[in-house]
Order: sequence, then structure tokens, then C-alpha cells
Amino acid sequence: MKAVLCKAFGPPESLVVEDLPSPTPDAGQVIVAVHAASVNFPDLLVIQDKYQFKPGLPFSPGGEVSGIVTSVGSGVTSLAVGDRVVAWAPYGCFAEEVALGEGQVIKVPDGIDLVTASTLLVAYGTTHHALVDRAALQSGETLVVLGAAGGVGIAAIEIGKLLGARVIACASSDDKLEVCRARGADEVVNYSREDLKARLKALAPNGVDVVYDPVGGSFAEPALRAMAWRGRYLVVGFAAGDIPKIPLNLTLLKGCSIVGVFWGSFTMREPERYREGLAELFGWVRDGRIRPHVDTTYPLEQASAALSAMAERRVKGKVVLVTARGAASAR
Repeated sequence: MKAVLCKAFGPPESLVVEDLPSPTPDAGQVIVAVHAASVNFPDLLVIQDKYQFKPGLPFSPGGEVSGIVTSVGSGVTSLAVGDRVVAWAPYGCFAEEVALGEGQVIKVPDGIDLVTASTLLVAYGTTHHALVDRAALQSGETLVVLGAAGGVGIAAIEIGKLLGARVIACASSDDKLEVCRARGADEVVNYSREDLKARLKALAPNGVDVVYDPVGGSFAEPALRAMAWRGRYLVVGFAAGDIPKIPLNLTLLKGCSIVGVFWGSFTMREPERYREGLAELFGWVRDGRIRPHVDTTYPLEQASAALSAMAERRVKGKVVLVTARGAASAR
């Protein structure tokens, strides 16, 4: 089988593609023939040795995958050969085949294609956990989304609207903001040329209820200063690279909360709630209430190009790697 390998930590162009032996399942594992693997910002961090999970070299990056179960190890009871599935792992999924533990793998309901399924766990799962579990976002509240044209940003716009919020999307260019409007944003802010705090104050004079922040850096403090009483500031990630240092007196004056959103840990610590959230997401997709936006698909062999596009902020929505098997099934 072909696999994308990280043999030395570094930029996307340092990745290589090699032929490896096909995996066989250990007890409690299944083998999934990969059709699609979604590309996420943590994948970029993992190959640079900048993420919480630190795999030993060499390894295959990629943490979100969909495909077909082709073999089952002893002790597996909930899955069978031929099942259409999706799974999340810290790494190992940018390959034509992957061995996964039974508990990592979830069946894909009928009516959802495998490319779409491959986008649902990390971006939409993170966002569902953030807005539903951590922020308890209510209908009629105002939600600000930073980095709104990225994968998790688009998910936040869609889920925020579905939950009845007024959504203000913030991004760095007008073309990105057009995508945000097309996905349902009520208002937009171009923070490359507008003062973020002043613009948010103008759009929400009484303050914003929830801020969804996967960016960090210099945008965090002005967004926090625009918050309403009892607001919730969701710390999702640090795509800007810098971890902000927040003046905690602001939380006192505004009676607001800073809330951490660590989806990967949540999936392991609260597996039942994780699966409940995914079931709700699958239902929303099947009913057409949310429509994951795939910006570009790349062949598996072009994983470096896909990760470079993400690193250079050229992505609007999701980027997905598709294997030869996945491309054939889509035709």
C-alpha cells in the first residue's frame, strides 16, 4: 500500500510517499481501506513536532479518515467487513489502509458519502462540542467566529445558525468573507483592514455572547473586549501561532468565562457524549441542515501540496485527500 510518511519533522514538502506492507488487525482492531482523509490544522502541527501528540519517527500523519472495513480482528463485535466507516486517530491516516481500534471507528449512516463523512469528526465534532457542550449557545444570542473561512470556522457558522444564533464571521480577506456569507453568516468583518474591537462594538453594542476562536494571536484580546456580560470565550486553537496573554481583569469586569475546547481529549474522556454528538451531526447532514464545504480534493500522493495550502491560508472550508479507491468509487 502507499502511505505518506514523515521521516523527519519539518514543513509539508519534507513528506515522502512510499510503499509499505499492508497492515493486519490485532485483537480488537479492524483494517479500513481508505477512501478519503480530511486534512486538518493539527496535521500541520504534528509533522513539525508542535502538537500535543508526539509520534515517534517515521509515521504517517493524518487523523481523520473514512473508508470500508476490509478485515476484522478477534474480539471485534460491532463492526463487520463491508461496513462504511469514519474514524479519528492522532495520526496514521494518510495511507491507503489503516489499522484502527474498534472504539475509534464509527459507522457512516446511509445517505452520507464517504468524502463528506471524512470532514465531520474534527471540524464539525470540535464545533458541536464547543457550541453545544461548552458554550451552551442559545437561540437569539450573538456568536463571533474568528478565522471563519477555515474548516472549523465554516462549521461554526453553520452550526451557530442552526442553533438560532446571529453569526458575525471574521476573516482576513473579502473573498473568504464571501464564502462565509454563502454559508449563512449574518455579518462579516475583514480584520486585515478593520479594527476588530470597534467593528464588533458597532455590530453588537450590548456585546457578543460567544466568541469562537481557533486563531489566537493578536485577535484574542480585542474580541474579548467586545464581549457581553456572562459571555463565553471559546479557546479552540492557535492558528496564528502565538498563544495570547489575556488580561484577566477583563473577565472580572465583564463577568465572562474563558472556556477551553480540547476535542481530542473530550473524545477519550467522554466517549458516550462524543458519540451522541456525532449522531446528531450525522442527522443534520442527512437532513440537509448542514452541508460541509469541501474546498479542494487532492490525490493522496499530493498530501504535501494540501498541507502547504493550509499553511499558506489558501483554504476556504475543508481539504480532503482521496485515494485511488475513493476516486474510483466517486465516479
